[in-house]
Amino acid sequence: MKKLFLAINISFFLLISVFPETISFAADSMMGQAGSKTSSTKLIGDAYVKTDTMEIEADSIELSGEDYRTIVAQGHIKGKNLETNMEFTCNSLSYDRMTKLAVLQGNVSLTDIENDVKAEAQIIEYNQDTEVAVLQIQVKLLQKNNVCTGAYALYNKKAQTLEISGNAQVKQDEDTFRAQQISLNLETQDITLSGNVKGSVKDDGTKKEAKKEEEEENAQ
Repeated sequence: MKKLFLAINISFFLLISVFPETISFAADSMMGQAGSKTSSTKLIGDAYVKTDTMEIEADSIELSGEDYRTIVAQGHIKGKNLETNMEFTCNSLSYDRMTKLAVLQGNVSLTDIENDVKAEAQIIEYNQDTEVAVLQIQVKLLQKNNVCTGAYALYNKKAQTLEISGNAQVKQDEDTFRAQQISLNLETQDITLSGNVKGSVKDDGTKKEAKKEEEEENAQ
């Protein structure tokens, strides 16, 4: 349902020029001082915020700090990083416009549209400048025929690499690889396993189980 910006008093649209970005936002209602750059402004009900690099929709969004540096969103969040072409959904979000760091929490889904990569976790921290995402808790990443799971992962969008650890597992079609740590090049599909390596691969129509244990020295 579309918001009526001018038809009713509780709806509004405000455009604020903030160097070096322009912030536009809309909602059903607002609390705070829209003209103040140092106090908090809260948007409630179908809240929407757009900067030069980020677009966010949520149940509520709060802008605070000098020049509205910090954006905090809550409830049914969906959005897009316009600079790196990454789409996301989550339950809560905090975004620092100066450091370009976004922290997404609660049933997070992050999609790299350009590379057809979809990541899921309970917490994802994404750095817009480095294009690196840190995934934590119930990590799952889908790419081509890869299904990657673990407790912690590092996804590098530029390099197209994935480092996953904590009961790490990668499934490639009918092949499965498990280890303490798994590195995967998402372009070449090269995979590196280290620490308690186990796996099963299908070859010539027969499932061959290959298991081995290896001890990794912790170089100081």
